[in-house]
Order: sequence, then C-alpha cells, then structure tokens
Amino acid sequence: MSDMLIQAEALAELLGNPDIVIVDCRFDLLKPAAGRLAWEAGHIPGAYYADLDRDLAAPRSAGSGRHPLPDPESFAALLGGWGVTPSTRVIAYDASGGAVAARLWWLLRWVGHRPVSLLDGGYPDWQAAKLPEEQQSPPLRAGRYPIRPGAMPVVSTEEVEAGLAAGSLVLLDARDARRFRGEVEPIDVRAGHIPGAINRPFQANLDALNHFRSPADLEESFGLLPLSAEQPLASMCGSGVTACHNLFALELAGIAPGIIAQPALYVGSWSEWIQSAQRPVATMVANPSQIARNA
Repeated sequence: MSDMLIQAEALAELLGNPDIVIVDCRFDLLKPAAGRLAWEAGHIPGAYYADLDRDLAAPRSAGSGRHPLPDPESFAALLGGWGVTPSTRVIAYDASGGAVAARLWWLLRWVGHRPVSLLDGGYPDWQAAKLPEEQQSPPLRAGRYPIRPGAMPVVSTEEVEAGLAAGSLVLLDARDARRFRGEVEPIDVRAGHIPGAINRPFQANLDALNHFRSPADLEESFGLLPLSAEQPLASMCGSGVTACHNLFALELAGIAPGIIAQPALYVGSWSEWIQSAQRPVATMVANPSQIARNA
C-alpha cells in the first residue's frame, strides 16, 4: 500500500528530492479552466500541472469519447519535460479523492512506468496540514521519456458490445448512482447506462475524508461483485477518467490475477457508447423526459 499511496507529511519530507516528480491534476469537468487557475493560485512546491483535456487525453474525434488516450509521442515529450525518467517516482494529486490523478497513474502504467503514487487525501490534506505552498512554475526540462505503450490493457466499444452480448465480460461503471440510473446527466447528451453494466461509483473506494479505504476493506467490497479469473473485467465511466480510480483500487486491494482477469480500461466509456443511436441504453427512471440536466 505504501508504494501506491503517500501521505502529506511523508511527501513534505521528499520536497526537493531530484528523484521525485510531483504532478497536480486538479480539474473540474464543468469548469475546465478551474484546475489550472487553482494550481496558479497555489500548489505543492515543485508540482507541475497536468491538464486533463490537453495533457492526459487527445482531442476528441468523430465517434470517440470525451477523453481519448493521449498521443504516445506527445505524452513522452510531456513526461520528458517534467524530468521523468524510468527511475523517477511520480506522485500525483488532485482535490477530488484521486478522481483525476488516477488517470495519470493509469497512463504512466500504460506506457510502462511503474514507480507512481497518489497523494492520499490530495491537496485538501496538504492544506489541512499547513504544509508549504508556492505559485511558481517549476522549470521544464529537455528530454523524451522512453515509453512502451500497451503495458495496461484497453477494450474498444466493439469488444464491449461483443463481450456483453456473449455474457463473457464484466463491465464496471464508476459514475455516481444517479447518473447510472439516468436520473441526471450533467455532461453527456444522453442519460442512462450500458445494459448489463454494474454500477460501482469510484467514491466507494474512499472513506468520509476522501482517503482510500484499506486494502482489506476494498478487497471485501470488490468481493461482492461477480469477478472471476475466467471472465474479463472492463472499467468504464463517462469518459475513461474515473474508471481508472476503480482500476487503482483493485490493485491497491491486492486482488491477484488468479482471482480476477487483468482488468482493462474502456477508454471511450459512456460518451463514446452513445455516439451511435443503434447502441442500446438502459435507464431506471419512469419518465426519461424528466431527467435533470446540470444537477
């Protein structure tokens, strides 16, 4: 657990360590500029800023979800600019319980980088501990990280369709329960969920203080789901971001490959699924016309 998570006080002791790179991932899907503005107003000393839309995703294309995977070469240049090398420990944080920072964790694992941790409790914990903050931008470096994309599995919309139709895929949806049921939809143009998906909001991985639950608690929680080593698992959400939170929690729980097939990320997620009116959508509301917007 200590390799995947770090506490604020422990991170404070590492400030200035050349083998550490800190990345601020704060972001608000409804106010895309808010995260960078918050970083500019104050951040952990030495922390670079990663913009979800520009750094942790590629531009949206016709038929894709809202956050496609970034171009590998662009991501390699980004990591090089931060000074990340294969031996660098990257520590990511946000202000939303790791909802966005987990996307960076997954991307780093996807390109073959192993030493990466999340700041447990994120920036709110850092501020609560009255630890130092700064407004300066850390210097960018010249370099390119030697990435090896493909170290973490992904599934396409076509594979999700085929897996669900054959009953050979477990699909976990990390969106909150009201969005899954179709009662509200603040972001995408259609409400509801993919028929056959199981709702497991990413908030279930956190306690009341937005700290990750213990590995034992997480293992027990995931144990309530129909997971097996024979049936592939895919994690989704609105656009492949908070889906990474469930993947992080699965690894934190120590659920081994012998118990569960290696889980994959459905990158396109709900926002890609609904690009075609031919794909089925399920809701749990009596009158779809009453779905609340921007709730």
